[in-house]
Amino acid sequence: MELTYKITFLSDWHCGSGLSGGAEADATVIKDDRNLPYIAGKTIKGLLKEALEDMAEVNQCTKDDINVIFGIEAYDNNDKKAFFSNATLSKEEREDIVSELSNFLYRNIASTQIGQNGTAKENSLRVMEVCIPITLEGTISGIRDEDQIELLEKALKWVRHVGVNRNRGLGRCKFEITSKSN
Repeated sequence: MELTYKITFLSDWHCGSGLSGGAEADATVIKDDRNLPYIAGKTIKGLLKEALEDMAEVNQCTKDDINVIFGIEAYDNNDKKAFFSNATLSKEEREDIVSELSNFLYRNIASTQIGQNGTAKENSLRVMEVCIPITLEGTISGIRDEDQIELLEKALKWVRHVGVNRNRGLGRCKFEITSKSN
């Protein structure tokens, strides 16, 4: 079974590439070979696992449910665990955006640490590349049954922020299910 979702970002966001942008930015957004932003499937997987673990704390699911979905070895039957694709722009949007326009999806934001005397601490200026609010889509495949689909749907609704600086207003988002298939 497969679940297709979309992520609508309500604010700027940053899922990092781990690379520096040279003199322009200390941290850049992860991009594909066409310079388009995406969120790695392993990031989505981690967000949903964290959401399900939070749900387990309030008795909305069990640890066994989590172990089955994510393929923990003791529960793994013939490697049938969920697979999380990268979340990307829709196929139509990817085709519409030519590489020259892709740079308009990003901007740099700067922050600095303020010392006790109210002035900026020396050498504390950091510049981070962020992506403007857009909509990405992805799939979760290898889902075993309707119960797992229901749990993953609930978990998607629990995720409200993606990426770094979530507690500072970046990455606010909304997940929505767009289709389910067998």
